[in-house]
Amino acid sequence: MNPTLFWQVFRLQVLMTVRTPDTLHVFVTAPLYTCVFLAITEHAERPDLAGFAVLAPVLMSLWSMALMAGGELIGKEREQGTLEAVVATPARYSAVVTARIAAVTVLSTLSLAEAWLVAWAGFGLVVTIAHPLLFLAVLLLSAAAMAGTASCVSALFVLAPSARILQNTLSFPFFLLSGVLVPISYLPDWLQPASKVVFLSWSADLLRAAISPGSARDTTGGLLAVLLLGLAGYAVGTLLIDRILRRARVTGTLARI
Repeated sequence: MNPTLFWQVFRLQVLMTVRTPDTLHVFVTAPLYTCVFLAITEHAERPDLAGFAVLAPVLMSLWSMALMAGGELIGKEREQGTLEAVVATPARYSAVVTARIAAVTVLSTLSLAEAWLVAWAGFGLVVTIAHPLLFLAVLLLSAAAMAGTASCVSALFVLAPSARILQNTLSFPFFLLSGVLVPISYLPDWLQPASKVVFLSWSADLLRAAISPGSARDTTGGLLAVLLLGLAGYAVGTLLIDRILRRARVTGTLARI
């Protein structure tokens, strides 16, 4: 997809999202999660963990929004009768799906401002970013990786009998496995290696390093891991979506894939 078309699809999806209130639920849940996590750190008298408690709802919001967009995008196209028209355009449909998910994911980064505001206004805590360039790079790279991974999930949702059940299944186990709040070092030893194939676990570690004082060391490997895992998700998603559409064209069941 050329940059102009990508931007047009991106902009269209942003406009559609802000006009659909039910897709913006993360902006309601993120402040609530922030209050819960900060209350836990305050009760435990661990103000040094406040930054981690603020980052967790942001990462959860990013994944939840991407997961919802990926799960419902193709389904809504079928319901509205626009899937055939979109597939018939010269643009590659898998690229269109990724662009739309990217728009939703980037929009969900606004939950970061919500979490920071809750920490300041509700708990009197100001979470500072010790390494702003690293923080910005990780946040943007994580959003891109989520868009690529969600495109893979989008294809799986087409094959699954119930996308809604699969959405609920992939949420909190994914959060625990990626260590968005509790570091993966607290997981059972046999489960920790599985966390390394989840890009969000690398993102969480890098964001924690970005807000922690002192020098941030060994971040190149983490950034590379997020990039490669995101690209892998995008590649698998593209392959699956293309195969699904190819099968649908052969069987003449595009509206019922």
